[in-house]
Amino acid sequence: MSLIEAKGVTVRLGGSVILANVSLSLSEREIVTIVGPNGSGKSTLLKTLLGAVVPSKGRVTRMDGLRVGYVPQTLHIDPTLPLPVLRFLGLPKRVSRDVALRALERTGVASLTDRQVADLSGGQMQRVLLARAIIDDPQVLVLDEPTQGLDQPGSAEFYRLIETLREDLGCGVLMVSHELHVVMAASDRVICLNGHVCCEGAPEHVATAPEYRALFGTGTQGALALYRHEHNHSHDHDHAHEAAE
Repeated sequence: MSLIEAKGVTVRLGGSVILANVSLSLSEREIVTIVGPNGSGKSTLLKTLLGAVVPSKGRVTRMDGLRVGYVPQTLHIDPTLPLPVLRFLGLPKRVSRDVALRALERTGVASLTDRQVADLSGGQMQRVLLARAIIDDPQVLVLDEPTQGLDQPGSAEFYRLIETLREDLGCGVLMVSHELHVVMAASDRVICLNGHVCCEGAPEHVATAPEYRALFGTGTQGALALYRHEHNHSHDHDHAHEAAE
C-alpha cells in the first residue's frame, strides 16, 4: 500500500518546466531519498507531493487521512522573540507537556525544554524541529535538506536517528538532499532527480549508475563504504556495551 504516489507528474512554473514526467511512490516503513544538484526540482517535487503545488500534468494520490510530519529546510525565528523550546512545540496548536517531552526524548534533546529557540545550535534546532514533526505520530515523515549546516559526523548521527524513528513510529520517510556523503546509505531507495528521474533503486545501484555519475562523479562510493563501516562499528560498540552490562 503506497502512502503517497506520483504518476507522470509535470510541473510548470513561470513558463518553465521544473519537473517532467516524474513518477514515484513511498510505502510504509520505507526510507526514500531524492538526490539531485541545486535547481533539479527536489523541493518543488516535495511541495507537489504534499499538495502545495498543483501539477500541470499527471496526478498525486495520498492515502486517506494521511498524517504527515514535516521538517523544513530552514526556519527563521526572530532572535529577540522569547520562545522556549517547550512552547515552540505547542505551535500552531497546543500539545500537552507530556506529549512534547516524549517527542523531545525520542529525538535526544529532552534537556532543552526550557532553552530559548534562538540560542540553539544548528544540530539542536534540527532535533527540535524533528520532535515537532513527530508529535502527532505521522505515517509519513518528510525532511527537506535536514542536515544542511551539520558536519559529516553530525549528519551521520542524524540519519541514524531517522532510521530509529522509522522503526519506532512505523512510518515512511521521504527525504530530499544534495549532500551525498551519508544520506544515500541511510536509504532503502534513492531517486536521482534532475528535472526528471535520471535513475532510481538501492543506494549501491544508484551510486554506480552512469546517469548518477554524470551528475555527481564517483566520489560517493567511498562515502557509502565509510557510512557502512561507521554504522556497523556503532552497532558493534552497542552490543559490546550491552554485554558488559
